[in-house]
Amino acid sequence: MKLAAAFSLFDDLRAAVRVAFWPTLKDICHNPALIFHISRTFMAHVWSAFAAPTDENGRLVKQSLLLPNATGTVLDIGAGFGHTIQYLDCSKVTKYVALEPNTQMHSKIRHTAERAGFHESDGSLVILSCGAEDTLEILKVLGDPYPVDTITSVLTLCSIPSPKRVITSLVKDVLKPGGQVLFYEHVLSPRADVAWWQRFWTPLWSIFLDGCRLDCPTHLHIEEMKYTDDMGNEVSMWDGGKTWGKPNESEENLWWHQAGRFVKHVQ
Repeated sequence: MKLAAAFSLFDDLRAAVRVAFWPTLKDICHNPALIFHISRTFMAHVWSAFAAPTDENGRLVKQSLLLPNATGTVLDIGAGFGHTIQYLDCSKVTKYVALEPNTQMHSKIRHTAERAGFHESDGSLVILSCGAEDTLEILKVLGDPYPVDTITSVLTLCSIPSPKRVITSLVKDVLKPGGQVLFYEHVLSPRADVAWWQRFWTPLWSIFLDGCRLDCPTHLHIEEMKYTDDMGNEVSMWDGGKTWGKPNESEENLWWHQAGRFVKHVQ
């Protein structure tokens, strides 16, 4: 791996500090309690500056992944500012559930959703501030059992503690049989040299970017997901699925992307 690619992370860190340092400091001065959530506050300002170009950078992949496939009640893990909404076919999606623990992003989610025709007043929009690991809270709000037709995750699972356990729990307990998981994530590279640098930089990167990890093999967590059947055998969670990469992406990219669509087994 070329050193220029291995150290490209510093360009992104420098840009993040440039746009988010002073706004974060001002927020803490106004509300000193935010010092205990400094990484989340910093990330909110970073995302304010870079959400739009990041979204544009993956637009073609997300259009082909989400627009033809997302249906029914959609649970968007780590909704951010609600960019996923623009890739949903509103004639096929009846409810948009934004799961976003960072409450500083909720007003923009609400604004984006309402422009697309999803409203809290009629129940077609639900904004949850709990984490993706809070399955019981999600079920309490949405109803039980299996209230979700589609789970979407766009550049999110990299920031969730214990992502394999969390996504497995959501699929097992929240997603309907026959429902879909649609994801677009940066993941651990299959190239050993790139993966080494991803693991090397992750501790530093995660401090600044609210826990974001460069070395999370999200695509493998999902693809290899299993459940225990009535006979006690471990079998695939899926009736079908596939993953694919981002067109023309460099193999040396520290943020190597994979997209995927998987359909939950109908028991």
